[in-house]
Amino acid sequence: MAGKTLLELKEVRIRYGVIEAVKGVDLKVNEGEIVTLIGGNGAGKTTTLRAISMVHGPSEGSIVFEGEDLTGLRSDEVVQRGLIQVPEGRHIFPNMSVQENLLMGAFRAHGTKQEFQDITDRVFQLFPRLKERRKQAGGTLSGGEQQMLAIGRALMSKPRLLMLDEPSMGLAPQLVETVFSVVEEINAEGIPVLLIEQNAQMALQTADRGYVIETGEIVLEDDAKKLLGNDQVRKAYLGEE
Repeated sequence: MAGKTLLELKEVRIRYGVIEAVKGVDLKVNEGEIVTLIGGNGAGKTTTLRAISMVHGPSEGSIVFEGEDLTGLRSDEVVQRGLIQVPEGRHIFPNMSVQENLLMGAFRAHGTKQEFQDITDRVFQLFPRLKERRKQAGGTLSGGEQQMLAIGRALMSKPRLLMLDEPSMGLAPQLVETVFSVVEEINAEGIPVLLIEQNAQMALQTADRGYVIETGEIVLEDDAKKLLGNDQVRKAYLGEE
């Protein structure tokens, strides 16, 4: 069950020069939830995520995480607070081994050697293929394995909130199901998730709540299952008449 509000965007506007890419977005993620933001190409999904991470902060409005306004922080300071993003395109380190890539994710997680070992074991439990390939260079993995590695690396930093940008992009249908079942498993362990996803069907089946963004504005917000049954959503994003 969802608890208190963890992340809240209030009237967030994001500009690139004279172009306003996001126009007054309000969005919430509560403790324990999976929340999805769906929309077409160029709707403002990734831009919103980049603003939360302070990669390109908002021009107006506020982004509040655990009661603290993040506006004006550097992106590394946002990471230190436990807001961890798995970017679109994975961005793993191709010349480093799987094990080394995972280590890169662990810099935030101050803990004992045993705690570090436990979290590594948990990642290998979620993604057995990574364990098999732990000495292999990240760049030699398949697209699906690289996505697993990107999520595994994010988990190494003990996220307070995990943000996933298009995790299913370019993956075979079977691997898409694997990734989404892992997202549900991660969430069941108490990690809230903000999911940006073009596969609206899978996103809404997985999430608790959803937002629909079009040309930088939130046009719909509801329980994910209700959005799944919404005629407007079915027509625009699920390819149904």
